[in-house]
Amino acid sequence: MAFKSLLRATVFASSLIMAGGVFVSPALSETVFNRGNSADPESLDPHKTSTVYEAHILRDLYEGLVMQDQNAELIPGAAESWTISDDGLVYTFKLRADAVWSDGSPVTADDFVYAFRRLEDPATGAEYASMLYVVKNGEEVNTGKAKPEELAVKAVDPTTFEVTLNAPTPYFLEMLTHQSTFPVNKASIDKLGADWIKPGNLVSNGAFTLAEFVPNDHIKLVKNPKFHDAANVKLDVVNYFPTEDRSTAIKRFEAGELDSNDDIPTEQLADLKAKFGDQLRIGPYLGTYYYAIKTDKAPWDNVELRNAVSMAIDRDFLAEKVWQNSMLPGYSMVPPGIEGYEPAMATFAEESQIDREDKAKAVLEKLGYTPEKPLKMEIRYNTSENHKNTAVAIQEQLKPLGIEVTMVNTDTKTHYGHLEQKGDFDVARAGWIADYKDPESFLGISRKASGNNYSNYNSPKFEELMDKAAADGGKPELRLKDMSEAERVLIDDVGQIPLLYYSYKNLVSPKIAGFDENVMDVHPSRFISKQ
Repeated sequence: MAFKSLLRATVFASSLIMAGGVFVSPALSETVFNRGNSADPESLDPHKTSTVYEAHILRDLYEGLVMQDQNAELIPGAAESWTISDDGLVYTFKLRADAVWSDGSPVTADDFVYAFRRLEDPATGAEYASMLYVVKNGEEVNTGKAKPEELAVKAVDPTTFEVTLNAPTPYFLEMLTHQSTFPVNKASIDKLGADWIKPGNLVSNGAFTLAEFVPNDHIKLVKNPKFHDAANVKLDVVNYFPTEDRSTAIKRFEAGELDSNDDIPTEQLADLKAKFGDQLRIGPYLGTYYYAIKTDKAPWDNVELRNAVSMAIDRDFLAEKVWQNSMLPGYSMVPPGIEGYEPAMATFAEESQIDREDKAKAVLEKLGYTPEKPLKMEIRYNTSENHKNTAVAIQEQLKPLGIEVTMVNTDTKTHYGHLEQKGDFDVARAGWIADYKDPESFLGISRKASGNNYSNYNSPKFEELMDKAAADGGKPELRLKDMSEAERVLIDDVGQIPLLYYSYKNLVSPKIAGFDENVMDVHPSRFISKQ
């Protein structure tokens, strides 16, 4: 189905566009931003999401206590100011007097108390519940050892929200820009139940509100006139289109049907650079492309076997040939670029690929696997030419060593749903983008309690070092050293298989302004304008 671009009208709009299979006329002088977004969201409930694709949309619909601007720098959100106690444990947020929900009701401290408790309530099943373990009683509430009311958050008065932490947490403010800490409207949830997130029902507090959601087709957001900074929001409509087929997305961008897209088919990189010039933006992105491997399932519960598989994968080939040098070879879960932190690299990182393959082959033979008696391994990946090409390359690399790889491809929503629900698999493609500029964002996903621990990795030593790092929050250098030691345990255990470090790869029309490059690849629509 083709979509004609929505243009700013200067005369009566007689042209028609296709939206959700229905022809409609664009409003006079309406400014519309058509965003290509790699996948449909699994949910628009901030407490039940985990992907970047969802974060882009939720950042437009909601406003947390603290937010990020177009440069990914911290700015006040629903809270206009905050104070931190001398011991670094108590954060007190003063909410804006003009902060209101899209239905006109005030955003209050009680809304944040409700949202934080809901995130930790085990009944919610939030994958990001462990994010608030830094809050006093957060883990106890989430594991059923304490009641939600015992979480150390409180409404001092309608516009004052207080949070007490277990230990000083340097990244706490930046963590609050993540969608899992956004407020949700209790009255709407109580009244509508699961239907509260549907168009026409969703009450939000961000720069935009939800007008339409047609799965696998589009999501339409419209400007929220009640937003406190609505006067500075330049867009009237933001349409998000799922673009799992990157090649089709390129054609739609070229035709003017998309104003931006958040990924490209990397095998076309050279041609795309020649064709689009500076409309193609590539730069460092704080993220790691990795394979989760089921550490609690035979034969993958054997660390020697996991390490042999990891050693045998030629990351240089993946980076140079599959990803056309738009990614870097990765040997640690924490990517380079976090100030003061030294990532723990795989011990074989400096060895030649030939030496790695010889060692991997020797381990496999010792375990009884040869080309004649191959080890069967299934790789799951979500729809994308890039992910498919990566899996095919790894399939070819492992075959001569006695590993027979089969592949299972599903759409992104199904793929991550399977992983999050702890479905059965051998190896699965995953990627992690920093939720905040801190090593904990990358290491926390491998903790036993994390809903994003797809590998089911469970190491008492790793947990002990991560706990120590949290307790040493007031001593930055010691804390980073603790986490580097924890990462060393994770990497030596091959709890995950890091493969590549990300770069962002955006296509942006010259008509678009305010889509500024940053290492978090954060581009809130409230700061974007269109000529």
